[in-house]
Amino acid sequence: MKKVFGKYCLAAMISLAFSLHVVAADLPEIEKSGTMKVATEDDYAPFNFMSNGQTDGFNKDMLEELRKYAKFNINQSILPWTGLLAAVSTGQYDMALTGAVITDERLNVFNFTPPWASAQHYFVKRADDKTLNTIADLSGKKVGVQAGSALLARLPELKAMLEKVGGKLGPVVEYQSYPEAYADLANKRVDYVINVVISVNDLVKSKPKVFAKGLAVSGPGYMAWPIPKNSPELLKFMTGFMNHLTETGKLAELQKKWFGETYELPKEPITSADQFHKLAGL
Repeated sequence: MKKVFGKYCLAAMISLAFSLHVVAADLPEIEKSGTMKVATEDDYAPFNFMSNGQTDGFNKDMLEELRKYAKFNINQSILPWTGLLAAVSTGQYDMALTGAVITDERLNVFNFTPPWASAQHYFVKRADDKTLNTIADLSGKKVGVQAGSALLARLPELKAMLEKVGGKLGPVVEYQSYPEAYADLANKRVDYVINVVISVNDLVKSKPKVFAKGLAVSGPGYMAWPIPKNSPELLKFMTGFMNHLTETGKLAELQKKWFGETYELPKEPITSADQFHKLAGL
């Protein structure tokens, strides 16, 4: 049964989870135990998804490269997105290896590795919908987003864009996963869905008769892996791993394979809201 969370309930849940004490293992403890525990999801193409009963996607390939690079075991657990970051923040896992967008709120709890993809937000509509062509056309319309996603944190940008043209943000419906949101969009239960540009491109490419790409509804953004604040040595290790992938050309190869393009991205980890705002031009 589809689970749709109200925005007030979700905000309370995120606040509670992010206020819990972080006890994740740092690199020395990981090396001593011989195992690093990473959390991924399986329902967010092209980053993480299932194909013929097997994990697939950009982060699956990145995980394979990490296993070659690390001198310890990598133990992967697949979780629903809505509880994934909370599980990492409370120390059940050492880091999240999934498509996480950097936000101010998340930077209160996590540091982020150097980014590996762009995360500007776009709206997606039904392919046969000829009414949503401009930002003004979104005024008052019902929008779907994933519960606990960065899209919620940056909805004020769309709200400001709408107010600038005399419109207003309509009802916001939150979903357990994006496939559920897209199903409701196709069935006309919501008017449009917001997601990062890579996922929107992937969706429209796979189902061009059902969905169509709209316009940007946010400024620039980045996708990277979250690591708890109390794991600075692990952050340094993962930064070294990202530098290794960049220098060998493997990162560009996987970006091209899964996203269809490569990116000019910051090479340093992102650890504060001020740094993030400066890099993203916010």
